[in-house]
Amino acid sequence: MNILVLNCGSSSIKYQFFDMRTEEVLAKGVVEKVGLKGSYVKHVKSDGTKIKFEGLILDHQDGIEYVLGILSSGKHGIIKSLNEIDAVGHRVAHGGEKFKTSAFLTPEAIKDIEDVSDLAPLHNPANLKGIYAMKNLLPNIRQVAVFDTSFHQTMPSYSFMYASPYSLYTKYGIRRYGFHGTSYRFVINRASEFSGIDMNTQKVVICHLGNGASMAAIKNGKTLDTSMGLTPVEGLIMGTRSGDLDLGVLLYIMEKEEIGLDAGRTIINKHSGMLGISGVSSDMREIEEAAETGHERAKLALEMYDYRIRKYIGAYAAAMGGIDVLVFTGGIGENADTTRRGVTKGLGFLGIEIDEAKNTGLRGKEMDISAANTKVKVLVIPTNEELVIARDTKEIIEN
Repeated sequence: MNILVLNCGSSSIKYQFFDMRTEEVLAKGVVEKVGLKGSYVKHVKSDGTKIKFEGLILDHQDGIEYVLGILSSGKHGIIKSLNEIDAVGHRVAHGGEKFKTSAFLTPEAIKDIEDVSDLAPLHNPANLKGIYAMKNLLPNIRQVAVFDTSFHQTMPSYSFMYASPYSLYTKYGIRRYGFHGTSYRFVINRASEFSGIDMNTQKVVICHLGNGASMAAIKNGKTLDTSMGLTPVEGLIMGTRSGDLDLGVLLYIMEKEEIGLDAGRTIINKHSGMLGISGVSSDMREIEEAAETGHERAKLALEMYDYRIRKYIGAYAAAMGGIDVLVFTGGIGENADTTRRGVTKGLGFLGIEIDEAKNTGLRGKEMDISAANTKVKVLVIPTNEELVIARDTKEIIEN
């Protein structure tokens, strides 16, 4: 079975094409600047050959049509006909309370996704554009949605509820949902395989650290708590998102600056986080370079970043009654040894210590970086959300 996995953002389309007989990625790439000047496609074949195509890409349907053309082209393609695509799996950010598992995309399911789009206004509408585009381009193609939120549906009500009027929960579904669930699902399973420890019997904290970052407390294989909430803004400090913020701060800023909801939303989503603190960049590498040259705000941003993660580890250890395994994943978690060092510093009282020799220089590889004879396993496990989406799509289509 050949499966195309799509992850559509507001102005981008990430894609991977899988041969599910072997789970091999035959091709992958990204469409950038959709609807903007200078749009292009970066395409990578399984042998590592990289190709860049530049051209006017007006919308997501245009971009996906471009991708389908590349996949089936005589020169750069890996299939002879679009009929060789058996199904499409879509990353969908928010499934609300309706979707507790991945779902076959019937008209009714698409309507349900549309109905919860206001819970993730920066993500779901873009995800839906990919679904609509495939329906228009290949009307008979079978499609599956895999939700970031579904893995966290095991949270108890005392964990997912907010202390806002209960009527707002029953009326609008206002509660903690959490995100990155597809990544957590892959990482918890892979951590079991890699370590030989059944994570379904452990108290595990996973740090998914990237431009968007979150953490989860997973007890006996089920999410007890997670840092993102109703939206992907809550929790850790991120590239451009504020993370935890006193609600009064936003109201105060809106009043003083005399701005409306759209401008307030832009501040906390696009101008805050590491970019807002450092004034340098949202890219951790550039912030670290600035800090090394003595840039004080860059140093402050890094200290705040590590501290917030460290604080969540302590809170989750308390919530679960201990911690057995700490896992780092995501672009920063997998590649930034300085972040792993800064986060775990001072956590010896919890039994968390790392082996500096194993940690230093480690990038994108599975590794147990625990110090010898420590109580808590500290693992680095690269994530693979696209493979989870492909596997779910295959399973749902076959059944």
